[in-house]
Amino acid sequence: MARKREVAIKKTIRRQQLRDMVPLADSTIYEMEQRGEFPRRFALSPRCAVWDLAEVEAWLAWRRSTPISRA
Repeated sequence: MARKREVAIKKTIRRQQLRDMVPLADSTIYEMEQRGEFPRRFALSPRCAVWDLAEVEAWLAWRRSTPISRA
């Protein structure tokens, strides 16, 4: 029997809370998710998507410590 990987998620956030933390457009976040550059949302129900708060906080800490090369 295959073992499922257990993931410990302590807290999740919805879109409005994410917007308060990350001031990017929804389309930008979606595109970054698709490229693997931002934590992926997951569905709690057919109409409710959430993000793992710890993953978003880790992403913010990483962005803060990594310079962005500008064009």
